[in-house]
Amino acid sequence: MKNKIHAKFTELFGEGGRFFASAGRINLIGEHTDYNGGYVFPGAIDKGIMAEIKPNGKNTVCVYSLDYDAQAIFGLEENDLPDQQWARYVFGVCRETIKRGGTVKGFDAVFAGDVPLGAGLSSSAALESCFAFALNTLFGNKIDPFELAKIGQSTEHNYCCVMCGIMDQFASVFGKQGQLIRLNCKTLEYKYFPFNPKRYKLVLVDSCVKHELASSAYNKRRASCENAAKAIRKNHPDVEFLSDAKRVWLEEVRDVIPEEDFLRAEFVIGEVQRVLDVCDALERGDYETVGEMMYQTHFGLSRLYEVSCEELDFLNKLARKMDVTGSRVMGGGFGGCTINLVKDELYEPFIEAAKKQFKAKFGHEPKIYDVVVSDGAREVK
Repeated sequence: MKNKIHAKFTELFGEGGRFFASAGRINLIGEHTDYNGGYVFPGAIDKGIMAEIKPNGKNTVCVYSLDYDAQAIFGLEENDLPDQQWARYVFGVCRETIKRGGTVKGFDAVFAGDVPLGAGLSSSAALESCFAFALNTLFGNKIDPFELAKIGQSTEHNYCCVMCGIMDQFASVFGKQGQLIRLNCKTLEYKYFPFNPKRYKLVLVDSCVKHELASSAYNKRRASCENAAKAIRKNHPDVEFLSDAKRVWLEEVRDVIPEEDFLRAEFVIGEVQRVLDVCDALERGDYETVGEMMYQTHFGLSRLYEVSCEELDFLNKLARKMDVTGSRVMGGGFGGCTINLVKDELYEPFIEAAKKQFKAKFGHEPKIYDVVVSDGAREVK
């Protein structure tokens, strides 16, 4: 990929560019906990965005996407918003950097990525973090890494109409090889935990399915969680988010909230504890416990939170049947991937069975992505 980028950059802009990269991300455990003030547990992966960039001495940006085979040219003022959706990510990073007092001058760039689109690995956060880190370095702005992550998040909010949380950009900026990051979404405190399993592979099985009800169902579940937290707060005023609540406190309000709200809250409170249990297990090198927590999360997402689907449940049950160490739906649900922790000796049989049996039932093979926990935003020397 680097050679392809450099060849196009040389063709368009000559020599003298510098290379930067950032990563997509996985979330090992901790789903639907972010907006409930709980923990998430992401890590950067070995798939992401790479760019060659060079200041051009002008007041305009010229950026070329190899993946779209398209070029965008735009200025650096608020009314210079480009028409191309992909270019708005780069423009937004420029504008959000400037809003924070940073210097951004004209530059030329060529970028490409190997993050599978639509797989829930956050290619947009990788793109934002790559350019945020690059501009910070090239123009000597000295903006701290947390603010670089917020630049990416604000780009989504203000220029791409996506009201996302901070997890994706945080993982893309702060990712370290062989480390997962426990992020408290209420306090934004974080801690690294080792993830370098010997004799295991981390693999995503992409159902290639996305059901249309995802966005409306997401909003409904968020409202259920807020309703449960509000009911608990009447008895326990210090409960700001559902993640602050204890399971026994939820039981106290079972008769005053809808059963659906109770089930959603039951999952979230359990999921917050599972993240903590997985962190403890990793510090012991206990990957069997990590895997069992993943299965428990899938059960909760399927039965309590009801955001799984037939295809994902099928893949999860197949993993359990084949003694895969851990498996669960990754992301918001209603389609997408399962994330699987697979022993080396079971890897080939599991992948073969997943492809064959899934196709027999649903008419198409799933896509397979091996992932390794890797570094986040960086300059590539």
